[in-house]
Amino acid sequence: MAKKYKTIDLCAGIGGIRRGYELAGCFENVLSAEIDKNACLTYEHLYGENPMNDITTEEFKKKVDDTDYDVLLAGFPCQAFSRAGKQEGFLDKTRGTLFFDIAEIIKRTAPKAFMLENVDNLITHEKGKTFATIIEVLVNELNYKVIGVTKNEKEKLVYNAKSFVRNSRNFGVPQNRPRVYIMGFSRTHFGDVVDSLPNNLPENRENALYRDLNDLLEMNADDKYFLSSGYVETLERHRARHESKGNGFGYKIVNLPEIENPISNAILATGGSGKERNLVLDHKEGVAGKMVSSKKTPLNDKGIRVMTPREWGKLQGFINYAFIDRKTREDKFSFPDKMADGPKYKQFGNAVTIPAVEVMANFMKKCLKEIDK
Repeated sequence: MAKKYKTIDLCAGIGGIRRGYELAGCFENVLSAEIDKNACLTYEHLYGENPMNDITTEEFKKKVDDTDYDVLLAGFPCQAFSRAGKQEGFLDKTRGTLFFDIAEIIKRTAPKAFMLENVDNLITHEKGKTFATIIEVLVNELNYKVIGVTKNEKEKLVYNAKSFVRNSRNFGVPQNRPRVYIMGFSRTHFGDVVDSLPNNLPENRENALYRDLNDLLEMNADDKYFLSSGYVETLERHRARHESKGNGFGYKIVNLPEIENPISNAILATGGSGKERNLVLDHKEGVAGKMVSSKKTPLNDKGIRVMTPREWGKLQGFINYAFIDRKTREDKFSFPDKMADGPKYKQFGNAVTIPAVEVMANFMKKCLKEIDK
């Protein structure tokens, strides 16, 4: 029987990081935290437990103190650090941010390992100072070997911030989604043996889930996903305005026939621009000129629609991959009944790409096995 490592899932969303780790086969979740109400409903629907916990509270931190676990997982948001305080240390600069709370939990409970996930802007945020502070806290104040970081003879940290970015498009799904992954192993637990671990996170996945976007899209979508003619005209005017100024802003149709091996742009929790940068052509009969109750003008005659929540779910590996029952081959992923499309888009846009996280989880598993030897 393979050794099981217990994980806690912070800033959990709908549990994508948790699921990626579960797929690696030796991680089992024992505590979760999320504050978005709809995300909590979906999480409970999928995992049978309600993650409604606020990581900034002392009450939750005490709960973690009392939990026996090995690995901390968190997909925390990118926030500005203050330069206030007495500069007692780098951790002091991060007060008032969720990173501070995660770092405090790590300090109090000393997990064997952690993985943090964030948007790629993290490395350029505040001209790189935010990322530098995070690495400084994890390595020097919390005593972790962070994959990708070494020290020179003057004990100064050496790393390339760009080496922490991985793109979902290289991990089996046709989505251009760069994200930062930070993984660390405890020197307090393991000693200097952690220095013999590989110093580079995996860069891709061997087996792709889809050849390209055409392989993933589900044509003849419901009429409600097609844009009204008035909205298409607005988008076209908006793009023309930007193009006249030499900007590349505006809507994008991502599956134009002339595009070889199309992929989507990053899907976003805000929905709007995440949808408009990911429009698709779907030449469904009987759509052009049709009146739909939710739209003021008839449906467009160009076959332009937004992607459906199902397609977003496939782009993130939730649908058609991560929840497929290995025995029956049935896809067990679903949202709670009556969940509207708005929260579905938001939850997928906020989520991690599970096939990418699964590769990271397998890498961590390999590292922990090496250390245990």
